[in-house]
Amino acid sequence: MVRGKTQMKRIENATSRQVTFSKRRNGLLKKAFELSVLCDAEVALIIFSPRGKLYEFSSCSINKTIERYQKKTKDIGINSKIVEDHSQHAKEETSNMMTKLEFLEVAKRKLLGDGLEPCTIDELQQLENQLERSLSRIRARKNQLFREQIEKLKEKEKILVEENTKLREQCGMQPRQASEEQEVYMDVETQLSIGPPERRVA
Repeated sequence: MVRGKTQMKRIENATSRQVTFSKRRNGLLKKAFELSVLCDAEVALIIFSPRGKLYEFSSCSINKTIERYQKKTKDIGINSKIVEDHSQHAKEETSNMMTKLEFLEVAKRKLLGDGLEPCTIDELQQLENQLERSLSRIRARKNQLFREQIEKLKEKEKILVEENTKLREQCGMQPRQASEEQEVYMDVETQLSIGPPERRVA
């Protein structure tokens, strides 16, 4: 005879309910014992009957198992609280970072001359002062680079003059005087003139 599937609902008949409780209680206790023996697991089982009678099984001391359970759940609760706090802190940091990025993006657009319509006169004046300070720093840095480049060229020129002097000495030539190393600029006369061309008589 095929056994029908048991419906998961309260058994109304008191006698049938008590019989089912006794059978399933014994089966559950047996399964708990087998699990503790076969898998070397620490198992504690507590059952109260409908009338309040206590049934229990423990692979060791049930009180120790309960204490271990309470300690474990407490640790899990603490760890969960720490994780939750870290998660909340990370969310706040992300929100603050997004706000800062948005502010920087708006400031960047303003420096490029975009999005100036809602700005007040004071804000525009502050923006202009900021641009002037930035331009001043840029010019100062550029002048510094020019000076450094000029100093490098002077050092290079000095090295070339020394090498040139050594080569002239090796070739038996007299070293150049300082006056010879100076450039002489000569004015060149031309017949170019500004204005209409002169008429030539045939």
